Amino acid sequence: MRRLPVPHPGEMLLEEFLKPLGISQYRLAKAIGVPAPRIGEIIAGRRSVTADTGLRLSRFFGMSDGFWTGLQQHYDQETLKPQMAEVLAAIVPWAELSRTSASSRPKGGPGTAKRRPKV
Repeated sequence: MRRLPVPHPGEMLLEEFLKPLGISQYRLAKAIGVPAPRIGEIIAGRRSVTADTGLRLSRFFGMSDGFWTGLQQHYDQETLKPQMAEVLAAIVPWAELSRTSASSRPKGGPGTAKRRPKV
């Protein structure tokens, strides 16, 4: 089954916030203190929501601090997964490596390296 594409945060900004509230891109930009082209580029999907812009949008719309950057991170990960499919498939997870024979695997897990005695 094919999954629907994840919407860019700019699409969410336009369709779920600006249009229903009757707020123009220019008015939003002025209200949050950013250049108007920044909002237009985000809405067009040509620009990512940075932490700076995300915090401003969150304050303006009364959302949690991480709302907009969370949307951006989710979008970035989901759009990158297909491009990285072969690379990710070639990575053997630690859980699988740790099931190999005791003689061929490193002793302990991450962070359990033995310390050298002080001289």
